[in-house]
Amino acid sequence: MTLGLENNEVRLVEYTTEWQKEFSRMKEQLLQATSLLPHQIEHVGSTAIHGMAAKPILDMVVGIDSIESVNREFLKALQSVGFLRLRVERPNEIVLAKFADDTYAVKTHYIHLVEYGGEVWHNLIFFRDYLNANEEARQQYLTIKLDYLKTSSSGIQEYTAFKEAFVQEIFEKRKID
Repeated sequence: MTLGLENNEVRLVEYTTEWQKEFSRMKEQLLQATSLLPHQIEHVGSTAIHGMAAKPILDMVVGIDSIESVNREFLKALQSVGFLRLRVERPNEIVLAKFADDTYAVKTHYIHLVEYGGEVWHNLIFFRDYLNANEEARQQYLTIKLDYLKTSSSGIQEYTAFKEAFVQEIFEKRKID
């Protein structure tokens, strides 16, 4: 299993159970490097959806008390296992990435640092669980991803925007349930 995408590259690879093993390995490293507890670290994104082709980047959501409580020591602890804060502006979220090497050209992992039990936390986990439990939704999501790749292999922001309506539709289901 090889993880990683260059900046702005969009590429899907077939699902592999190695993603779950890599998540477990990374979770253990995070637990050893920080004061996080196991329930605060979850595998999310397409690599956490069984059978789903995905970009070869492993996404994790890490729940903390509050975004405002993130301090230099905590970021240094994450850096000790290879995660660097990105200049990504998202409400109620800090995004960090791990890179393949010190050229910083290929991202292999993301951490989405969010409020534990907050809306972003629940949305990311609900999306994963809903798609894992719903074959029709899983196929619909895969079709959307493949449709984007028919016309482009770059433009990560465009790729994300292309999928956004479907993702929001699933998030809305959480509010109904």
